[in-house]
Amino acid sequence: MYHYIFFDLDGTLTDSKEGILNSLRYAFQKMGRPVPSEETLLKFIGPPLQDSFVEYCGYTPEEAIRGIELFRERYVPIGKFENAAAPGMPELCARLKEQGFVLALASSKPEEMCIPICQKFGFAPSLAVITGSPPVGDWGKADVIRETMRRLGLTEADKPSIVMVGDRKFDVLGAKACGIACVGVEFFGYAAPGELAQAGAVAVVHTAAELEAFLTAQ
Repeated sequence: MYHYIFFDLDGTLTDSKEGILNSLRYAFQKMGRPVPSEETLLKFIGPPLQDSFVEYCGYTPEEAIRGIELFRERYVPIGKFENAAAPGMPELCARLKEQGFVLALASSKPEEMCIPICQKFGFAPSLAVITGSPPVGDWGKADVIRETMRRLGLTEADKPSIVMVGDRKFDVLGAKACGIACVGVEFFGYAAPGELAQAGAVAVVHTAAELEAFLTAQ
């Protein structure tokens, strides 16, 4: 049975589409670059920003760093709150905590941004730790999971009792690299069809109620 539940943030606990896309458009415009299609911009939700600038836009690592700086120029004061809690998720997290589960945030988003978002949308009281990337250099999901385990004092022996919950293949693959299971959520459709199952998610759910049923049935 799972006892420790690690949650992704964007696309899992919150629908962060508006703030991320608006801040990406701002960054491209400030760099004097064409703004990609919304289909391409949506791919930025989930993986580390630097990887996305390189993979989806062909930027050099140096250009990607500049893109991140400009993205944060708008996202930090404005974009992070152009956001909304995923339906039913603040309430679900509170119930899971009451039932004795230990909840944590494990996001590749910079930790200094994760904390105010979790506070504003009602998740912070349910989370034992809030783990994000350091201020410079977004971590991959496996790095974030390992740091979350370290903060909770978890070891190799605890891995069967840990589950990651996320909305993209990066969550599943990061969990797999750390030797833990991952439940995929398809709340907002940011993953390509079949992406989560193909990556190896132990289950794929579509609502907070389905997620609760899976977690509490173990």
